[in-house]
Amino acid sequence: MWKIILKVCLGLIFLIIVYLLVTNWLIYYRLNQTNLKASDNRHNYVFNNQATTSPGLIYIALGDSLTAGVGVSDYEQSYPYLLAQKMAGTSTKVTLLNYSYSGARSSDLISELLTKAIADKPDVITLLIGTNDVHGNISPAQFKRNYETILTELKTQTKAKINVINIPFIGADSLLWPPHDYYYRTKTIRFNQIIKELAATYNFNYIDLATPTEQYASSTGPYYSTDNFHPSDLGYQYWSQVIYANLNR
Repeated sequence: MWKIILKVCLGLIFLIIVYLLVTNWLIYYRLNQTNLKASDNRHNYVFNNQATTSPGLIYIALGDSLTAGVGVSDYEQSYPYLLAQKMAGTSTKVTLLNYSYSGARSSDLISELLTKAIADKPDVITLLIGTNDVHGNISPAQFKRNYETILTELKTQTKAKINVINIPFIGADSLLWPPHDYYYRTKTIRFNQIIKELAATYNFNYIDLATPTEQYASSTGPYYSTDNFHPSDLGYQYWSQVIYANLNR
């Protein structure tokens, strides 16, 4: 009898392992099949170029695919563009410089983007990085070290107003099947606690994007683009409203 029970248990364990492996593989297979491209092809946008009533601002957006505008119909619907537009209004010259690319992790930002961004002498910076660390098996300890390196460089090498944006909850339930939805949500919460603590340590403006986006995170709908991971035009517009309302400008 015990042999039958053992076989049943081993069979169940095997099925569970197969389910976990297959459903996790499906997440990235679907993302690769959709193959959405970054909509930012210029990296440099100027608003109110003829404005003479102010010296103007250089705004740098640092990040990954979420900052590069993956999912939008064109870059003018991305959150950095919408933020720059709001900052500019009708009379302030604002130059938006986008330093981001799809798949970037915190380590990539350090090695490939940070020095260039600092050299442009920004007045305002938004930093949104960590989604690919969450999905890339990066440990919380390593993420903390990377993030602290980024903040140290920004603190010591720029005079910009730094806006640290936490990691939003993204990925509809049609893409993230249980228990992956729980796993990535839990890891996002852990990483966001690190971001919040470091932002406080460095006295940087901390913007909570996770809380207001959680209500949309699991539902397939107009909030998402076709891959059910990256936001749509509507999703990024909502993000820009949340970020701008809390922006240190």
